[in-house]
Amino acid sequence: MSRTFDILLTALAPAVWGSTYLVTTETLPTGYPVTLAALRALPAGLLLLAVTRCLPPRAWLGRSFLLGSLNFAVFWALLFVAAYRLPGGIAATLGAIQAMMVIFMARGWLGTPIRAGAVAAAATGVLGVALLLVGPEARLDPVGIAAGLGGAASMAAGTVLSRKWQPPVSALGFAGWQLTAGGLILLPLALVLEPPLPPLSVGNLFGLAWLGLVGAAATYALWFRGVARLEPGAVSILGMMSPVTAVALGWVWLDQSLSPIQIIGAVIVLGSVWAGQRVNRPNGDPHIAHPVAARARPA
Repeated sequence: MSRTFDILLTALAPAVWGSTYLVTTETLPTGYPVTLAALRALPAGLLLLAVTRCLPPRAWLGRSFLLGSLNFAVFWALLFVAAYRLPGGIAATLGAIQAMMVIFMARGWLGTPIRAGAVAAAATGVLGVALLLVGPEARLDPVGIAAGLGGAASMAAGTVLSRKWQPPVSALGFAGWQLTAGGLILLPLALVLEPPLPPLSVGNLFGLAWLGLVGAAATYALWFRGVARLEPGAVSILGMMSPVTAVALGWVWLDQSLSPIQIIGAVIVLGSVWAGQRVNRPNGDPHIAHPVAARARPA
């Protein structure tokens, strides 16, 4: 398969993640962030385990729980803290810094060279997200900022380590291991920190089904597939598609206004994503797969 196809398929994941804000605010009860995160991760992970019939071997249990913590438990928990304590635009802008973090983490853990163009594309993307989402009423909260940066670092580390540790299973199986582990970590936290959920309506169940089946099981399988096949910097900058989708859905479904500055920000983000794919292209023949990716691909 071509690299372009891999990029487009991987970009579907953050594009769908952009619907999380709309689905959460319009269909789910408020005040249960950890519980809802657990209900998003654990059923999706168990479903993937049932479909793939592939349990992690003993040697992979520690790695699965570490990756599940970084990519889901820690990341989602800090994401909710940032969302509660900061305006959405500030929280999303801090999250966009993840793309730059991945570049430097990949250098240390994978030996990936740092390209000036990749750093410039990531920095430009952060600027575009800020223009897209940060309004004049934005306020800064130290705890919220720390949570936003911590969440970005957690997801960045999870992305790089998911590339470094490639088990001989499909992307569906790898996603199932991590989602199940993340859900098992979140579940006891939800039981301790939050009251029981109220009776769920049909709309609530639809929202949970969308976030779990589509927004977790399907999209994270695509994401980890892309992590195995593409360069870390190329994958991470695709995450900036999420705020673009969120703003577009708000404009279409919630009749939210879209200012000229936001449009400019969206164009800058899309341009940085395109540039990020160009500058992160591996040297040599683009049709030759990275050896790690080649090992990860099932027959």
